[in-house]
Amino acid sequence: MMIGRIEGATRVLGQSQGYLGLPLRDVVINSAVGGPETSAMETAWLPTPDEIARIVCGAPIILRLLGTQHPPVMVEVGEVPK
Repeated sequence: MMIGRIEGATRVLGQSQGYLGLPLRDVVINSAVGGPETSAMETAWLPTPDEIARIVCGAPIILRLLGTQHPPVMVEVGEVPK
């Protein structure tokens, strides 16, 4: 997966730590766990043509988290680019 530039990005994480930099958008959502007005961050990831082909064939999308603590996460498909 390639890092995407999410529409309405509010900041970039990780560049000062030597990473490529991850543009993110700060949002507020209504969460079944956190309740109304739960702060969240959204990022965009763009699958390569090979990854798209594997997804179409049934390969799973794997979310890898660095470290030993698992924060709450959600994965979804974004809007089709205009």
